[in-house]
Amino acid sequence: MDIDEFRDYCLMKRGVSEHLPFGPDNLVFKVMGKMFSIASLDEIPLRVNLKCDPEWAVQLREEYPENILPGYHMNKRHWNTLIINGAVDPGLTRKLIDHSYELVVAGLTRKLKQELDSLE
Repeated sequence: MDIDEFRDYCLMKRGVSEHLPFGPDNLVFKVMGKMFSIASLDEIPLRVNLKCDPEWAVQLREEYPENILPGYHMNKRHWNTLIINGAVDPGLTRKLIDHSYELVVAGLTRKLKQELDSLE
């Protein structure tokens, strides 16, 4: 998966927007204004931060020590950095994006969830 595929997959989700709040090298994806992913555009291979359940985050880091690390510049308990270099199956990458998105959606206020549900 390259940055274009990553970006397209994130943007196909309901209520998602992209931003560059930390400068031109860090593409942030938000659902209803809440961040669920950051892609480092100046890194080769591509590195992305994704929110993750703390217990699963530890399991993933143990299973993929070369490709899944504690979240860079993030809360290490709740975020992982995924190095996308072909060693991690694209299916797992999509699953981790989905998981991050779903965690953030689950934490939205009732009002924001209703707004999200009303989007097509």
